[in-house]
Amino acid sequence: MGLVYSTEKGRLCPGCSESPCQCKRAPARSVGDGFVRVGRETKGRKGAGVTTITGLPLDDTALTAFCTLLKKRCGTGGTLKDGVIEIQGDHRDKVITELTAQGYKVKRVGG
Repeated sequence: MGLVYSTEKGRLCPGCSESPCQCKRAPARSVGDGFVRVGRETKGRKGAGVTTITGLPLDDTALTAFCTLLKKRCGTGGTLKDGVIEIQGDHRDKVITELTAQGYKVKRVGG
């Protein structure tokens, strides 16, 4: 076990031994196969469906901005969770149109 506390730095991270922690930065997402996947999910939402968008090669700030753009285009709410954009309701057609206009290769997943 390494150093836990130092009078010079205060409490230290057990993983990287730094204060503030350097190892808890945003994890790098895998690039994938270059396709953005658009689907619809109802699992765990009591039957209410959401449109999910995965595989966007953007960092967190750009994903947040793009999520806001999609919510405005669809006229509904949504969120960004772990790199997956969720838009409330079934808006797959609008999202696919917007993504292809932005120059992404899009695959529709699910039914």
